[in-house]
Order: sequence, then C-alpha cells, then structure tokens
Amino acid sequence: MAPSDSPDPSYRRILLKLSGEALMGEQTYGVDPIVASRIAQDVAEIQGLGVQTAIVIGGGNIFRGLAASARGMDRSTADYMGMLATVINALALQDALEKNGVATRVLTAIEMRSVAEPFIRRRAIRHLEKGRVVVFAAGTGNPYFTTDTAAALRAMEVKAEVILKGTKVDGIYTADPVKHPEATKFDRISFMQVLQERLQVMDATAISLCMDNKLPIIVFNLKTPGNIRRVVMGEPIGTRVTA
Repeated sequence: MAPSDSPDPSYRRILLKLSGEALMGEQTYGVDPIVASRIAQDVAEIQGLGVQTAIVIGGGNIFRGLAASARGMDRSTADYMGMLATVINALALQDALEKNGVATRVLTAIEMRSVAEPFIRRRAIRHLEKGRVVVFAAGTGNPYFTTDTAAALRAMEVKAEVILKGTKVDGIYTADPVKHPEATKFDRISFMQVLQERLQVMDATAISLCMDNKLPIIVFNLKTPGNIRRVVMGEPIGTRVTA
C-alpha cells in the first residue's frame, strides 16, 4: 500500500484496455518481451498504490478477425481465431506481470482449463479484492464483438470506476495527429460527440455501453513510462470521455 503521507489514488478499481499492437514494440508481429515487461512495471506501480487492476487485451499483433473476414474468411471463424490470439497475449502479459512480482490471473471467455480460468464474474471480483491483477482474454466469447466492447462489458461487470485506454498518442484529436499535424487535442469530450464525429476512440457499441452506464473513459499515451500511475492519481493526462 502507499505510504500514509502520499496522496490517495483517484480510482480504486480500474480496467486497462490494451491493443495487441501495444505488445509489439518496434516489431511488425508478435510480442516483444521488453515492451511487455515495461507495461508490467507500470501496472505493478499502481498495484503498489492499492489500485485494483483488470486488463483487457486485443489480438491484432497476431491475428485480426475483421481483416481476415474482409479477405473472404467466414466472419465467425475469423473472430474466434482473433479471440484465441488474445489468449496468447494475455498469457504473455501474465508472465511479464509475475516476473515483476504481481500475482495475476487470466480469465478467458472461451474455456481452456489447462491454461486459464473460465470467466466467472464473482471469481473475477474476488481476485481483484485479493490484490491480484485480472487479465480478461477471448473478448466476450462471441463473434462480431470487438475487444473494445469486451472491455466495456467486463468493466461494468466488475464495477470498475473507469476504463483507461492506452494508445500510441496522448489523447483524442480532431483528426489523426500523425497524418494531420494541425489536429487539435480534446482535454474532455462527451460520448455523444465521439459518436457523432466518428472519432476513433473505441467502436460505437463500446461507446454506447459506456454512455448508457455513465462509465468514463480516459485515453492516454501508454508509451510514456509512468503514465498509468499519473492517470490513476488524477493528473490531467490524455482525454477524458464522459456523459
């Protein structure tokens, strides 16, 4: 726990949403153990503050179902393959977290008892209460739903106070800041504005779920070491999406 003279975190239970690409580093495919370890160190830091942490990770660094389906593969089959890719990433992240001294459990929506626990909501909450990081794998377990939607769903199921969406940029912009240097950053934006302007934050289903349940989202730059802690401590990092 944090020392008594330290400020208290702004959130006690969070859900961190990571893309599969976040684990690639400078590679074009797969998992870079060095990057996974750095993310694990950031998560270990907030665990030390007493913040209960759940994580949902994508699978785009290994297999992207939507892209495969666009090239002619059956959409359901492609999505199931994408879900299995998220399990690989979850196991890699679990390994990195445990090497940093953080007790971690992988819970999967598709049962595979040899490698992970099946997702049971009450069990997930109990793990969080015991100070373990919980990594949710295999999305929702259903095709046609993204890991963004899985993140929104799991966050509400475990009663997280906020979704932290780690990205390559430091918030939400009026346009892609890499392609459009003149794009301006939002410090705060409403769910409705995200939907109306089709800003690429999370997919529309995930945004709608968060809007209906008044669950805020903070979009921030994951690549800057210590940013997860800064967000959790309430520093004005990234862009806040609220009702």
